[in-house]
Amino acid sequence: HSSQHIKQWYQRRVRASTDTQVYAGLSIYLLGELGNLSTHLAFKNMRPAGTKTRVIPRPNGNPLCFLFNLVSCPNYTYEVISWIGFTVLTQTFFAGLFTFVGGAQMLQWALGKHRTYKKEFKDYPKNRKAMIPFIL
Repeated sequence: HSSQHIKQWYQRRVRASTDTQVYAGLSIYLLGELGNLSTHLAFKNMRPAGTKTRVIPRPNGNPLCFLFNLVSCPNYTYEVISWIGFTVLTQTFFAGLFTFVGGAQMLQWALGKHRTYKKEFKDYPKNRKAMIPFIL
C-alpha cells in the first residue's frame, strides 16, 4: 500500500518535471527564434536598397533588437539561445553537442565580424562584445 503511494508520488514528480522542461525549453526556443528573426530584419533594413553602404549596427524600435547595444552579432546570440532551448526541450546528448559545436562555430564568425566592424568604423562602440554580452 505504501509502495503504491511512493510510486504515484514519484510519477507525479516526473510528470511535473517533464512539463516544466517542455514549457521552459519551448519558451527559450521561441524567444531565440523571434530574436533571431528580429535581428535579421534589422540587419536587412540597415543597408539602403541597391547599395553596398555599411553602417554600424544599431537597435531599432523592436525590443528584441536591444542586443545590438551589447554585441556585434545578436543574430548568433539568439541562434544559440534557440539551440539551448531545443536542448532543454529534448534533453538529448546530441542536441547539446550540436548546440556546443554550432555555438563555437558562430562565435568564431562573430569574432571575425566584430574585428571587421572595429577596423571599418573608428567610432564603433568600445564596450560592445562579439556575441556574448559583457564577456566575449
